[in-house]
Amino acid sequence: MPRKRQNEDAILRRIAYSFRPSRNQPARQFIALGIGDDAALFCPKPGHETILTCDWFLEGTHFLREKHPPDSVGWKCLARAVSDIAAMGGAPRCFLLSLALPETHTGRWLDLFLGGLRRASRKFQCALAGGDTTRRNEILINVTVVGEVRSASALLRSGARPDDILYVSGRLGEAELGLQIVRQSQGSASKKNPLTRKHLYPEPRLALAQWLVKKGLATAMMDLSDGLSSDLPRFCTASAVGARLEKAKIPQIQTPEVAVRHGRDPLQLALHGGDDYELLFAVPLSKAKLIPETFRGVRLTAIGKITRKRQLMLLEENGRARKLMPCGWDPFRKTQ
Repeated sequence: MPRKRQNEDAILRRIAYSFRPSRNQPARQFIALGIGDDAALFCPKPGHETILTCDWFLEGTHFLREKHPPDSVGWKCLARAVSDIAAMGGAPRCFLLSLALPETHTGRWLDLFLGGLRRASRKFQCALAGGDTTRRNEILINVTVVGEVRSASALLRSGARPDDILYVSGRLGEAELGLQIVRQSQGSASKKNPLTRKHLYPEPRLALAQWLVKKGLATAMMDLSDGLSSDLPRFCTASAVGARLEKAKIPQIQTPEVAVRHGRDPLQLALHGGDDYELLFAVPLSKAKLIPETFRGVRLTAIGKITRKRQLMLLEENGRARKLMPCGWDPFRKTQ
């Protein structure tokens, strides 16, 4: 049967239907007015500050149309932006979706995309409040997330102090390895492969971040989206400090032989691989003993310390130190 032509109103109705209210969506209490008017109305809690963030998710740059399952594109476009809310210790409340896509992808691809986006929305308790759609040959996605954090409690990048201990959550480099596997796969990537899961379906560390804020354990925090070697300089610049990392303590992937088989070094993946969406945070030495080895199954690892001298150094096993160069993701670098 010939595919029925879709106009913008029909696409908007499908999006609205996919996100119709349900009893299990407590996040909708923060939206006084959602889809259907010129703009949405958001109701912040008393005693809270509003967090605003937005993120691009572009075909050819962040995902490949023929390789990435549509539902993973839907999940990840929201997860990436929600991770910015987590990085400040906040809670996501609602989001706006701007979507450009070709007419050929207004059918099943759109349905699968919305299915993944809807799962992420429910998982992160972040309701759709509105957005915009248009037609374009490439698939372009922009997500704006509105979140909240208790007034004066947001964790910033700028609070780290000399002698603070640097921690990371999870293992680093897993998402970058997953990307390599997806690129080398025949056709669409398998959603069941555990080695690609972190790349396809990242999990923002919301609960961990909110726990750190509640307990007052961290002085500064950010999420790792472009790779440790590229994000750490931003962290240190904001705090006007330096850092010394211990190479042996950086948590690498559990399957180093798979990385080698795909032509990648596990340490290089951990240092420079992007898309992990783990947390990098600083903890005063006096409170480091209060950080558990794991939090709800997520490993927490002390990888170094903050220094007064504004240099980024990597300490080798032999005791020698070398400068850590930023070699993570940079969209303006000619080669990646």
